[in-house]
Amino acid sequence: MAEFSAPGLATARASTPPRVREASDARRQLPGATRGGVRLLLRLEGLAVLAAAVAAYQYLGASWGAFAMLFLLPDLSFLGYLAGARIGAVAYNAAHSYIGPVALLALGLVGETPTLIAVALVWSAHIGLDRALGYGLKYGSEFGATHLGRIGRADPW
Repeated sequence: MAEFSAPGLATARASTPPRVREASDARRQLPGATRGGVRLLLRLEGLAVLAAAVAAYQYLGASWGAFAMLFLLPDLSFLGYLAGARIGAVAYNAAHSYIGPVALLALGLVGETPTLIAVALVWSAHIGLDRALGYGLKYGSEFGATHLGRIGRADPW
């Protein structure tokens, strides 16, 4: 089916044979990844976590310089990919799951330790931003395979 942007003018997509488009679309979809409204809901949830964590951090009165220095710390887990996709996914998921920051937040609250609370909030904010941008937990098959769908550019072949 040709798509038309103006009377009598087919768009560039119409020049791509349908079977090539179907194959390309099939490679973009990832078994087990969320799609549609569920994916949007998870991304909005990440945005809500980011906003709540930043607001709580502001209320806590901790240093914004420390926030900036700690914010990208979970991304050091990318180094796990040097040992392969499976180990990289485990390392990434350990640093990008809410289990760690929630446990740290609980320890900080029970122990009345503002530093632990601040670190947990920064960590939560980082994960929230990643989710809002569509970066989900990784599958061990490859770097771009996440629970929120494939990330990165589509392979043209």
